[in-house]
Amino acid sequence: MRNISQDSIQVATLRTEDVEQVTADGTKATIAATAFDIDRDVTFAATTCGGKILIWKTAGRRLRSPEESSFCFCGSYATPDTRIVSLRVLAEASRLALVTRSGDIVVWELGESENFNSDADLVGAVETGILAASWSPDDAFIALATDENVVLMNSMFDVLSEVPLETAEFGEDAPINVGWGSKDTQFHGSIGRSHLKTPEKINGQQESVDDDGLPRITWRGDGAYFAVSTRSSRHSSPRVVRVYSHEGRLQSTSEPVPGLEASIAWRPNGSLIASTQFDIRSGPQDTYRKGNHYVVFFERNGLRHGEFSLRRPLTSNETFYRIKDLLWSPDSAILAVWIEHTKGDTLQLWTCGNYHWKVLPKAIVVLTLDNEINRYLKQEICPQEACRFTTVAWHPEHSWELVLTTHSQLVVRTFAWDTCAGASDTGCVGVVDGDHILLTPFRTQNVPPPMSSYRLPVRAQYVADDTSPPLLRSTPSHISLSPFNDILGAVWGDGHIVIWSLRTRVGPGTGKVMDPVLLWTKDLGNENGPWRQVQVSILDADAKERKLQVVVLGSTKQGFDLVSVHEVLLSNTEEQPRTAENHRIVELPGKDGRLIQGLESLTSVWQSREGEIFRVDTQGELPLCNFPEFCFSGVSFTVHGQRLFVGLSSSGKLYCTMEGLKLAELANNGNSFTVASGFVVFTTSTHEVHFAPVAMLVDHLTNRSLAENDPLKSNQAATNTWERRRVERGSRIVTVVPSTMSLVLQMPRGNLETINPRPLVLEVVKNDLEAGRWQKAFLACRKHRISLSVIVEHNEEAFMTGVSQFVEQIQQVDYINLFLTNIGRSELPAKTISNVCDAIRLELQTKDLSKYVNSILTAYVVKTPPDYEAGLALLLHLRDLQPEQVEDAVKYIIFLVDANKLFDTALGMYDFSLVLLVAQHAQKDPREYLPFLRELRALPSHYQRFRIDDYLQRYEKALRNLHLAGPTYFQEALDYIERHQLYEAGLEIWKATEQYSVVLGAYGSWLFDRREYRQAALVFVEASDLRRAMVAHERALEWQELFQLSAKEAFPEDEVKEIAYRIAGELLSKKRYSEAARVFIDYAGDNCQAVTALVQGNEISEARRIVSLYGPPELLQEVIMPGALDAKAQFTEDLSEMREQLRKQLGRLRELRIKKVQEPDSFYGTEQASMHNIDVMTDISMAPTAFTRYTVAPTTTSKASKRSSKTKRKMERKVGSGRKGTVDEEEYILKSVTKLVARCGVMQAEVKKLLPHLLHFSELHRSEACIVQEDMESFEKELRDSIEEIWKSPSTAENQAQDSWTNRMLAKEKERLIDPLERVSKPVMEGSDWAIRMLRTKTSVPTTVGSPGRQLKCG
Repeated sequence: MRNISQDSIQVATLRTEDVEQVTADGTKATIAATAFDIDRDVTFAATTCGGKILIWKTAGRRLRSPEESSFCFCGSYATPDTRIVSLRVLAEASRLALVTRSGDIVVWELGESENFNSDADLVGAVETGILAASWSPDDAFIALATDENVVLMNSMFDVLSEVPLETAEFGEDAPINVGWGSKDTQFHGSIGRSHLKTPEKINGQQESVDDDGLPRITWRGDGAYFAVSTRSSRHSSPRVVRVYSHEGRLQSTSEPVPGLEASIAWRPNGSLIASTQFDIRSGPQDTYRKGNHYVVFFERNGLRHGEFSLRRPLTSNETFYRIKDLLWSPDSAILAVWIEHTKGDTLQLWTCGNYHWKVLPKAIVVLTLDNEINRYLKQEICPQEACRFTTVAWHPEHSWELVLTTHSQLVVRTFAWDTCAGASDTGCVGVVDGDHILLTPFRTQNVPPPMSSYRLPVRAQYVADDTSPPLLRSTPSHISLSPFNDILGAVWGDGHIVIWSLRTRVGPGTGKVMDPVLLWTKDLGNENGPWRQVQVSILDADAKERKLQVVVLGSTKQGFDLVSVHEVLLSNTEEQPRTAENHRIVELPGKDGRLIQGLESLTSVWQSREGEIFRVDTQGELPLCNFPEFCFSGVSFTVHGQRLFVGLSSSGKLYCTMEGLKLAELANNGNSFTVASGFVVFTTSTHEVHFAPVAMLVDHLTNRSLAENDPLKSNQAATNTWERRRVERGSRIVTVVPSTMSLVLQMPRGNLETINPRPLVLEVVKNDLEAGRWQKAFLACRKHRISLSVIVEHNEEAFMTGVSQFVEQIQQVDYINLFLTNIGRSELPAKTISNVCDAIRLELQTKDLSKYVNSILTAYVVKTPPDYEAGLALLLHLRDLQPEQVEDAVKYIIFLVDANKLFDTALGMYDFSLVLLVAQHAQKDPREYLPFLRELRALPSHYQRFRIDDYLQRYEKALRNLHLAGPTYFQEALDYIERHQLYEAGLEIWKATEQYSVVLGAYGSWLFDRREYRQAALVFVEASDLRRAMVAHERALEWQELFQLSAKEAFPEDEVKEIAYRIAGELLSKKRYSEAARVFIDYAGDNCQAVTALVQGNEISEARRIVSLYGPPELLQEVIMPGALDAKAQFTEDLSEMREQLRKQLGRLRELRIKKVQEPDSFYGTEQASMHNIDVMTDISMAPTAFTRYTVAPTTTSKASKRSSKTKRKMERKVGSGRKGTVDEEEYILKSVTKLVARCGVMQAEVKKLLPHLLHFSELHRSEACIVQEDMESFEKELRDSIEEIWKSPSTAENQAQDSWTNRMLAKEKERLIDPLERVSKPVMEGSDWAIRMLRTKTSVPTTVGSPGRQLKCG
């Protein structure tokens, strides 16, 4: 569904004065060959003149105007026979090789300055002459054909192989024929096999009359094989094609094809060998092919593989028409057919898609392939100033660039694909096919190519006195459909313009799909250059007089672009003639530009080759905006009063920009785009279609920071919010039809696919919802499987207001049920779902209860939470009013809800008739429910409800019904409470009754068994069961309440002491020393045990007070003073342990941080970039990755992929355990140091309480006080220094001195894991005054016990 349009044309003229500077007669110089130097971007041309071959060079693709000298002389070679067989640039050897018909092989050395470093060097000669020559694609070999032999040479012109040109052998790939399928083995009916003996009458003429008899050579794209087309020396023998390997061995020979011509070209991808055939056969079965030319294909094994006709049969014997050459484009997409005929030369470009051949454009005839019968002829053109081409060649690097030469000109033509899509309301697309334009309105019909809805003839539109050759005048160079009118325009290269009104039928009907009417024609003439683009539109279509505006883009003789603008006033009907016409021509400042299509109005906007965008109506102004590069496909449209431009370049980059703003790059791999329904829709080479909202693009362009110079980076955030979907590989956009919410895509093989993307559907749905077209929006969502909750989400307030109109438009019960079901299953808030269901239910009940009973039941069921009881109550109400509808209603609600759930709901309503109704229609087995119902019917009312609620597991409600059944069921109720743990509900039910205390006792016992002793004690006190309350208080270690209750109960003194010793022992086990001492003193009267408990808790001050108050004094010497020394020893041991832990962890931290800088690979576990392309891993090894440090295992044993929940919990507990080598080791050490600081603070407080007593007890105690204080101060200082070292922030100078790779790794680590120093805050050590200054004085202390000879000094 695409056409070929001319992208650019460049002409270089070999002037006579340039030739005369080299040779005497410059008028006889003719360009005979071209060669391309891709590395230097130079094109060499060889001319023949007066026994010399002159070599010229041009500036590659940067050609100058015809008035300037574009050719520069490089060298010459004199030879009596100036016919050139081959001219080739050998890139690796940096040489230019020339092969002549006389047999000379000449080379020139190429320099860096694009000039020859040497004169012509004759490296070899063939005495018999060279008839054909062809280089392999990689320039490694050259194949030559002489009168008798095929010679294969390497790039140094050493002969590798020489074989005869004609041979009777088939080749190494000769097939083995066992006779299967031959005529001899087939059934011949009653005639038998006798007719096989009759010789078949064969036309004696087997060769083409236009055959020049010369051989042709062509190479396959990979250089592995080459084919030679030769004519047999025997009279009337057809040509044959022989395939040789790159070693010169014959592989296969083609089957005989009568009329086979000399042209041959091997498709670069290697699939087919193309040649041409002139139909010379005659006979009743072949008369329809008489005089036709065909392109025929061969496989490498010599077998035929299809054909197609060139559509140009001979009309008379005097007409000359022959195929001169075939050429494949480098990407194998286009086959160029060079045709010579009586009126001049024509070049046809054929492409293949979906098994249908079609011809392409301009100097070129272009066709496309979809089957063997239908073909597309896109364009046909001929040389403008000369009647013949001298050479035709494809550029070896740019696939769509064709280089043509005439007698004195070198023409470079570039082409591009173009889709002709029209107004959105019809979705019409046009395709050029020779003298017809194929039109298909995709709104009403989706006709696959090569078929179409309508074939519009264009030949009949010419005037009667038109004398131009029909071959030239049949195909327009460009066609265009108006983006907002049903108008088609076509322009020919010679200036003819034809405009039609298509009058496409949009609605349903049986008439023509369209009825085109000719609106206007014009002949601009060919005084200027070729005309290559047209845009057309009708303005003010609703007025009495309509204005037709036509804009045509062409070129002047100097190559500059010009625009011809025509405004024609038309009548309000096509039958009436036009009333007035206005015409103006605007010259533009550049060459090879392109008009940009306006989607709202035909505003003339032109894009230069540099991407700058200008208004056509005004001259001399600055550009409106610009693209970074030239975009062949571009559109413009207005959004909120601002003009937005979108363009797609040949590199696949899709840009959008606005006047006065920076551009944004939407994609860098796009291959097609269009604008419709408020979206920029584009496909990419990753096989996705994107929908970029236009409003978002405008907001992005206007609001983004001007400092963002990278268009792609600045647009990434917006790109991630666009909707996209996968499409078939290689899909391209044909058109978008907003009214049908469809996007038409064409696959690479040519077939069409229509999809309905969600963004396009939602856009139409939103418009319908805002206009109140509820039914249309509903049907669109239903058809395209869009959640119906969109109808509510779009504007909930408007929907709730328009519920009555919604129900009135939908009406059908099934549609309303579908809507309610979708709402119930949606992700809307529960309150919104309930409000919508209730609103629709109330509206339906008001309209017609009997009609919408199913919808009302649906509203009850799907709301959140569902109201099954209300639905069943509606059935009871309906049973009384309309019994005939109850059965269907019950069946419907059973369809919506599980039958067992409905059965339980009906049973919970205590209505046995409703239960039976549900059970019967749910097809439940009566043996399952009837005995149960009979049993329930026999029970008293409240006990019956208790049984029902218990069956439905409504335990609290069942307990209340059991209470209402009477006091005789209290014991059963108490058991029911204990069974279902309904204690709180039971307390509420039996409050202020005689059974209340019984329930309290049961509740307290349950709490006691659960070891909730404090709660149990409170319950027992509430129940006045003080004995059990005391037991609970004792278990909870609540000794104050315990002894309070014992005093209240007047327990004997012995029992109180027993209780005191028992609970004090429990307090000591919980390290509650002060409380245990208080119990010993107050309730046991044991001062010794009390002092011992206080000493154990380092409460020496309190112990000394108790001794001084209650005695006896001996406790000071026997308990307190030894206990103080024991406490000091314990503190010294704890400090040693803390110091050892600190030093180990600080050393490990130092190792980790050194390793982080010196061995980042080992620390971060990252790969080396230089090792990415090296594969030396075994099947049991793996490269370290960025996640290796997170998964270090203690062993290499593999573990099962499935783990139990217990194992998973165990693994979770290991996280943060600080195992050596794991990623969380550093963080674990920091947390451990933080805990050590807190422990040090506690230790300071304990030492502070101990030191005063050690100072005053004895000299031994004083010396121990000095030791513990000095030890504590030393550890405190060491801990402070360690904290400062650990939490020291690295300086800026150190970071800058580190290797940049290390800095990048540190940044990468921060992305994966926050630095442990940031996760663990620095601990603060409080500087509390805990030490005794007196102990710091320098005094001599006696030797301590157990350390003979040790001299301790305080301070």
